[in-house]
Amino acid sequence: METTLLLFKPDALQRGLVGRLLARFEDKGLQIVGLRLLRMTSELAARHYAPHVGKPFYPGLLRFMTAAPIIALALRGPKAVAVVRTMLGATFGIDAKPGTLRGDFGCSKTFNLLHASDAPETAARELELFFPDGLEAWEPATAPWLWDPA
Repeated sequence: METTLLLFKPDALQRGLVGRLLARFEDKGLQIVGLRLLRMTSELAARHYAPHVGKPFYPGLLRFMTAAPIIALALRGPKAVAVVRTMLGATFGIDAKPGTLRGDFGCSKTFNLLHASDAPETAARELELFFPDGLEAWEPATAPWLWDPA
């Protein structure tokens, strides 16, 4: 089992898409183990996006991510990192295939609705940033019907 971070970016909240987007992850069988509504500070944004320092889009990304509230979500499930990234689709909604979240809800190269960790190691670092007090450990009653026994 893996746990991954997903951020609902300001455009997802401003467009009123959080419920529909979140439902897709629950429908897939991923378990919510952390959920926070917050206003990302400049400091948190700089730490989270540190790998992008020096890239041309970095200043705009920080302005965007601190402009309005976001939702941080921790999801658990088998191969959660890969599953979530596949569900998101291509980075830019205009390039994303129908059936993916960005393909179904996005048509911009600037506003792409969601951030997802790109590897288990990245997820561990990012989860610590957004959930410093840890995550909720619980077992869904549906687990035997969702996940193969390990």
